[in-house]
Amino acid sequence: LPMANTPAVMAAKRCSPLDGGNLNRAFPGDPTGTPTSRLAHFLETELFPRHDVVFDIHSGGTSMEHLPTALVERNADAERHRRGVELMRALGMPFGFVADNGQASPTSMGAARRAGAIGVSGEFGGGGTATVDSMTLTARALDRLMVELGVVAAPVLTSDAEPAKPTRLLSLSRHSQGIYSTRRGWFEPAVRLGDSVSAGQLAGWYHDLERLELAEEAIRFSESGIVLSRRLHTMCEAGDCLMQVAEPVEG
Repeated sequence: LPMANTPAVMAAKRCSPLDGGNLNRAFPGDPTGTPTSRLAHFLETELFPRHDVVFDIHSGGTSMEHLPTALVERNADAERHRRGVELMRALGMPFGFVADNGQASPTSMGAARRAGAIGVSGEFGGGGTATVDSMTLTARALDRLMVELGVVAAPVLTSDAEPAKPTRLLSLSRHSQGIYSTRRGWFEPAVRLGDSVSAGQLAGWYHDLERLELAEEAIRFSESGIVLSRRLHTMCEAGDCLMQVAEPVEG
């Protein structure tokens, strides 16, 4: 499917303009509900059960720049979980997550699991953009997945057979791993996406362009890790996420 939630895609938004629904939080849905809820129900009960693997390609949203990252949700079935992690690693993405969202997870990965399929997902871009690098990364991931599953014998979307690099697993499980704005302001980052940072290290500065007599406010990380995402827009309102730091894990 080129797009699952077509009204949202056409509006260049995460949520549908028809009902405000976020499809990746709407599963298992409701056949008599709003348009987004009905779509979620159709995907989980009609489309996903007809497939062995569901590969859901995400693009980091429109406000954040995101490290290229693969994702699977933990499966109570040990063999299916092992295979899911195996497929995630086969994508050759630089980073990967194993999310513990529970059996009632409202995401597409939860829906795939309940439908009897193996779900694999990830972030393949950000800021509502397509770049040469993000498209190359996505094409290679698709090729590798199809080769791993035996759908094709050789890559069909990319001209080279560059070997997949090891995927480094990350964990994002605590509110303290994020930095959030508490008021209207303008954020200037001090670190780059993918940088390794330490607790207490300078993350950036917060400027108040409505009160120019005030000095900029230094913002610091509460936890150590790898800078996973950062806000693309300089202007922020209270509650906006400015940065997230993920913790490297073994496994």
